[in-house]
Amino acid sequence: MDTALFSGSLVESDRILYTPSTFARTNLIHLQETGSLRALKPHTSRRENLSSYLCFIILEGSGTLEYNRESFALSAGDCVFLDCRKPYQHRCSEQLWRLKWAHFYGPNMAGIYEKYAERGGQPCFRPSGLAPYDAILTRLFETASSSDYVRDMKIFEQLTALLSLLMEDSWRPEGVPRRSQRRCNLQQVKDYLDLHYREPLRLDQLSDIFYINKFYLTRIFKEQFGLSITAYLLSLRITHAKRLLRFSGLSIEKIAQECGMQDANYFSRMFRKVEGVSPGEYRRQW
Repeated sequence: MDTALFSGSLVESDRILYTPSTFARTNLIHLQETGSLRALKPHTSRRENLSSYLCFIILEGSGTLEYNRESFALSAGDCVFLDCRKPYQHRCSEQLWRLKWAHFYGPNMAGIYEKYAERGGQPCFRPSGLAPYDAILTRLFETASSSDYVRDMKIFEQLTALLSLLMEDSWRPEGVPRRSQRRCNLQQVKDYLDLHYREPLRLDQLSDIFYINKFYLTRIFKEQFGLSITAYLLSLRITHAKRLLRFSGLSIEKIAQECGMQDANYFSRMFRKVEGVSPGEYRRQW
């Protein structure tokens, strides 16, 4: 780990180049670099093919970002979240900026960023306030510069909090036309699934009950709740199955029926797909 106050002709920065443990690199979302900088002159930074993800906030000033063949104007109050495996460049304007940032990586970050994008997450956006981001980035810097013997776990906790914040603040449901109407209708669909998941259900049946085209229903449900109807229904059923496997003496066949799956073999395949073990093995483990 290297802590440095760097002053050059373009920027003045206080940064940490962090080397995580082998355990953290292999198993955790881990920190690579974090810090803050103040621009002294307009300048451009270019990167590509980095095994890294970057989040930075603009506390003062303005500039531009070029990423994924798009250009974005940046100003104080904006937040940026990038997959640095793709080429990008950011340029400080005459209104010199002040930034805080963190570069990080992990074995599951590609899937997390993909989910971020699926939910409507943008490379840059304006959250309601930067204070929560500022606080997390400050804690990251303090933890990384400490001698805490569990700092990799604490860094993982703080990076997870940062990712949760990014997921929350990037999602703008009010930006979708007629969103309030969709939310009302699809909350009713979700409530219906929560109540009737133990019954055999088909998409055509839901379409008829709620007078919604099934293709439209499938697409908007996933937009709103982050899961397809099939995936959400399966999650409900597997959760109920786990309760029955642990706290009842019912047979696998009966549990399949209780979860709305009449075919025990299909139930077993789906259970293994979600939990990684068969229903019988899950019962023995617990």
